[in-house]
Amino acid sequence: MATKAAYKRLTKEYVTMQKEPPPFIWAAPDEKDILTCAFRGPPDSPYAGGEYHGVLLFPSEYPFKPPGIKMYTPSGRFQPDKRICFSMSDFHPGSWNPAWSVATILTGLVSFMLSDEMTTGSMTTSDADKRALAARSHSWNVEQRRFKEAFPEYCTPIPRDPPNMGEKERGIPDVPNPTTTMPVTNGTATVPPSVPSARKLTGIASATAASKPIPGVVRPRKPVATAARNPAAATGGVTAAGGGGLEAGGASGPSTIAAGWRQLVWEKWRWGVVIALAVILSKMLST
Repeated sequence: MATKAAYKRLTKEYVTMQKEPPPFIWAAPDEKDILTCAFRGPPDSPYAGGEYHGVLLFPSEYPFKPPGIKMYTPSGRFQPDKRICFSMSDFHPGSWNPAWSVATILTGLVSFMLSDEMTTGSMTTSDADKRALAARSHSWNVEQRRFKEAFPEYCTPIPRDPPNMGEKERGIPDVPNPTTTMPVTNGTATVPPSVPSARKLTGIASATAASKPIPGVVRPRKPVATAARNPAAATGGVTAAGGGGLEAGGASGPSTIAAGWRQLVWEKWRWGVVIALAVILSKMLST
């Protein structure tokens, strides 16, 4: 069993890895002083697209002694289920540095995998063999009990990318791949809908804003042909402001026409009275 100091150290390192995962790598702790790890093959290598599962076996004296390392997934580089000899493993306790963390060990393991150095636990194969094994690696992993118990969320028909696929190291924004990070429903990978482009999103937003009223803003009425809606307007009739033969209060056209006739009768009656008075006055003066 790990000591309290070792347990505390491993817990702290695991939390750090969750916040800042190393490139291509993810891991899960085990109650038996084991940290189960997996990593994706780096791009531009014979292992590109591959998924490789292994374990780190920690001694009770960790971090003052290095862990043992084994890989399970056939890769063409490491012998499956055999301890690997490299500078950060238990084969070299003299070169071990207690300041090294789990993330440092796994990053060094990925780098060692890309080399062609022959040590205990390694093997020699062609690049074509490595690519063929990389293509079959995920299907091999999801059939293994140890992988399914350690990484159930990665047992999907399509391989999921780990949180960090090395985009930052290559100067690429770290954007999750929607085709590989969606959940699985009934054993079938859920395919996310296509994401509209920024141009389409802008167009949708503009159309929506144009169709909805804006609080505090009064939209002008569309002009309507007055002559077509109110024949009286074409002949000098009086219409309400706003056009269209409708008064502001919503009165109909006939009311407006009646008002126009009343105005006309009043004008004629007034001028008739004035003329009659003028005639009477002129007769009185002439007599």
